[in-house]
Amino acid sequence: MRKSALVHKITHISMETDVLEENKHLAEHNHEKLRGSGIRSVDVMGTTGAGKTALIIKLSKILMDRGLKVAAIAGDVTGQDDYDRFHEAGVRAFNLNTGKECHLDAHLLDHALDDIDLKGIDFLFIENVGNLVCPADFPLGTDRRMVVISVTEGDDMVRKHPMIFQGADVAVINKMDLVSYMEIDVERVRFDYRKLSGGKEIIPVSVRTGEGLEALVDRLLG
Repeated sequence: MRKSALVHKITHISMETDVLEENKHLAEHNHEKLRGSGIRSVDVMGTTGAGKTALIIKLSKILMDRGLKVAAIAGDVTGQDDYDRFHEAGVRAFNLNTGKECHLDAHLLDHALDDIDLKGIDFLFIENVGNLVCPADFPLGTDRRMVVISVTEGDDMVRKHPMIFQGADVAVINKMDLVSYMEIDVERVRFDYRKLSGGKEIIPVSVRTGEGLEALVDRLLG
């Protein structure tokens, strides 16, 4: 390897380490801020189309029925479609665009929290940008990190994206009402996740039928 190439590689690694370390410190700051305001929080990660927005709406309604004040931050590269869906469903919502970035990070969340009145919130959902790669390295400072996949995405999702599943506290397989129509081996997904997570169970849910939603809320509150 030429010296210039070696220097470039070392500099790149050093810069990446600095960015991740700074994100870690800001995530700790965010966690203290949220917890200090009495807020439980979850970072919801998953691909576009996995059903994150619809799932958050359903979970929010269950939490509100239990007497909690719920809010959601809609994270997207651009636009406010998910924010509008939250708002129309009666969920207090805030929009957070990343511009070009493929994920939210602790710095973006820190600034967003500065503009939110946290006093009226008991539980906060943060919907991350839709992919299973970029968010893995950037914790936001939430109590839980939850990754959502769906039966429409195939039975190899855990094997293809191990890092985001390893970094998640809760894993969900959504759209179970469609499983009979899809060529997917759900037991293989369960096996892959148990193997990767050291024995944890992926939670099967259906926004349409309500399957698993109460159990998922209990897990997030536990």
